[in-house]
Amino acid sequence: MNKAISVTLPAIVEKVLPAKNAEPEKIQISVEGCDELFSDLPVENTLKDESGAGVTLRRGAQIEVVVTADTDAVIQPD
Repeated sequence: MNKAISVTLPAIVEKVLPAKNAEPEKIQISVEGCDELFSDLPVENTLKDESGAGVTLRRGAQIEVVVTADTDAVIQPD
């Protein structure tokens, strides 16, 4: 098994987008350190707490976004 590498970026929940038709409620998160055009991401607002109960995030919540990749998925700089 390959070892994973990762980066953790701070983010904030900017908006809570109500459920539409068959789609669940979503949150729009703003990720710090990204280009402005790509910093806002819509994500389903369905999480679980430590005991497995369903929870949702509220507007203004400070969160972290973790990007993880296996070492075979990266390129070493020259």
